[in-house]
Amino acid sequence: MKKLLFIAAVSFLCSIVKAQTEPVKKVSIYDPSADAKADIEKAVGLASKEHKNVLLQIGGNWCGWCVLLNDKVNTDPDLSKCLHDNYIVVHVNYSPENKNEQLLAGLGYPQRFGFPVLVVLDSKGNRIHTQNTSYLEEGHGHSKEKVLQFFKDWSPEAIDPHTYAKAAKSN
Repeated sequence: MKKLLFIAAVSFLCSIVKAQTEPVKKVSIYDPSADAKADIEKAVGLASKEHKNVLLQIGGNWCGWCVLLNDKVNTDPDLSKCLHDNYIVVHVNYSPENKNEQLLAGLGYPQRFGFPVLVVLDSKGNRIHTQNTSYLEEGHGHSKEKVLQFFKDWSPEAIDPHTYAKAAKSN
């Protein structure tokens, strides 16, 4: 029995040492040196031309939930299609290197919800919604259905009054 415990303990310690010596995957979704204001202005111009909204994903490379949400949205075909059909995406950095405090103040302090936080701008650059992403979670990650519904609910078509005028006339 002692021999079995000793072998288990040694195996456990070896796995810890191996995990600590493996290189950590460096993520670079967010650029601390980016000019977020200029990136947003460029996105708004593009959104206006393409009849889309702008989606700001605010967070940092240090944020595991930010990375998970980004990966989920970009690897799931349904989420990716809905996102790219309706939004121009800008990743806004929040980290010790650059907190973008002035920009976030102008957006109503979305960081109060934690990270990642999503902000939707219309094609003129007006903030129309701020989303606490904890409401998009289910279990141990983000719910595909909740994220997809969020994308649909804040799409240009969903917020266009003409969409509802057409529906009313057909009834």
